[in-house]
Amino acid sequence: MSDNEHKPALPLSHPACMLATWFGVGLIRPAPGTWGSLAALPFAWAIVAMGGPYALLAATVVVFAVGCWAGGVYEKAGGGTDPGVVVIDEVAGQWLVLIAAPLDHMYYLAGFVLFRLCDITKPWPASWADRRVHGGLGIMLDDVLAALYAFAAIAAFRYWY
Repeated sequence: MSDNEHKPALPLSHPACMLATWFGVGLIRPAPGTWGSLAALPFAWAIVAMGGPYALLAATVVVFAVGCWAGGVYEKAGGGTDPGVVVIDEVAGQWLVLIAAPLDHMYYLAGFVLFRLCDITKPWPASWADRRVHGGLGIMLDDVLAALYAFAAIAAFRYWY
């Protein structure tokens, strides 16, 4: 990678960059998406501990909307199409998965692994959204659609066990 690929398209102090990179976590190499998902975990735990799964659902909706804006601004500033440094999409996807999980370290670990697997493999319709939907919505949508598979797996496991 060239030095320019490590520099954000906007200064980190810009609100869109700060939010899109989840306070700079997206600048960590290698695997910024994995770091973004990992950074989402303690926030999810705190939100659920204070307000329950419905609070996490509300926070996920807010982060999705903010991510559409911040990711779109970052992309337009020259960050490229669905830039890797934008990890707020991983935060929204990870939180969506954890809505189905109890406050238990093993469930959170399983949710993390399942989400990363689904986010990387992008099963349909996430793969469709990844190719066809652009801008801030496109950045966010493919991760949220992939997260639905991990959400379903966690929910099914809880139901049966």
